[in-house]
Amino acid sequence: MTNSFPTGLWAQLNETLTGRAFSHLTGHESSVGWRLILIVALTIFVHVTVKTVRRFSEWLIQKGHAQKNRLGLVTQRPKFVTLIQLAANGVTTVMYFLAVGLVLEEFGVSLTAYLASASIVGLAISFGSQGLVQDMVTGLTLIFSDAMDVGDMVEIASTTNVIGRVEQIGLRFTKLINFHNQRVFIPNRTIANVSRFPDGGVHAYADVLIPPGAAPEKAAQIVGKVAKGMRMQFAAIILSEPAMGEVETAAGGVWGFLRVQFKLWPGQGSLIETTFRQQVVSAMKTFDANYADWQVPVTYRAMAASKMVKPRPEPSPGKPAE
Repeated sequence: MTNSFPTGLWAQLNETLTGRAFSHLTGHESSVGWRLILIVALTIFVHVTVKTVRRFSEWLIQKGHAQKNRLGLVTQRPKFVTLIQLAANGVTTVMYFLAVGLVLEEFGVSLTAYLASASIVGLAISFGSQGLVQDMVTGLTLIFSDAMDVGDMVEIASTTNVIGRVEQIGLRFTKLINFHNQRVFIPNRTIANVSRFPDGGVHAYADVLIPPGAAPEKAAQIVGKVAKGMRMQFAAIILSEPAMGEVETAAGGVWGFLRVQFKLWPGQGSLIETTFRQQVVSAMKTFDANYADWQVPVTYRAMAASKMVKPRPEPSPGKPAE
């Protein structure tokens, strides 16, 4: 009785895909140990390479995202990061799947049988996980469509309505950051409707009526101070500096008004309807004791009005306002 390895089995092991590739490249036979080391080394190399390419691509895209593009592609660039992540995860998964098959082949398991059995198991799992498949299909649809993009302000109708900024669109979940800075994970298959705020928020327009007999520039200065104070105090709700227009006269020349434009987090308009309005009314009472809330109407638009509010020119240093 000998301890020699069976010749037929040894020849069979040398006929593995890795063995044939090694023999073709080097012109020498290889042992099972060397082939296992080669498979592990190649797997690690590919994993590190994919991870490096992914990190560099994300850095490059995020750097380019900070620069404006005249073609209007700025808002779409974060979506490329999601696509790169999906591609990297896909390549990594396929790589490890093949690596396991090659290792099993070195121990006598047929690679064809492994691929066939894995396909059958995958098909069975897909039938048993229809919710997961729905999540993936919906996730891919969201990624490749213009329904929403990373960084957009949206309202998603799911099991409940959620308003927030899109942080990630994945294959299983869409992740939002809501007003309370919570990360909300929404299963993709439950998304029924997406309401997108194209300008990143809701525009509130407060039309301050100028009291009769009041100096328009003086009244505008007071309203401007109130608006800037509101922005400083409620920066999490008022998303940009308020824009103030010139004092205008309504059609017919009956009354003058000053329009102040706020960009708000959706659903937070009560701040303008209460706090801002009350402060303005209190300030305007110095000109007219009967000044009331109805003289500061507030309206809303998801997008800026067709007639944009043009910022009032700031007076030069040392030069009094006109």
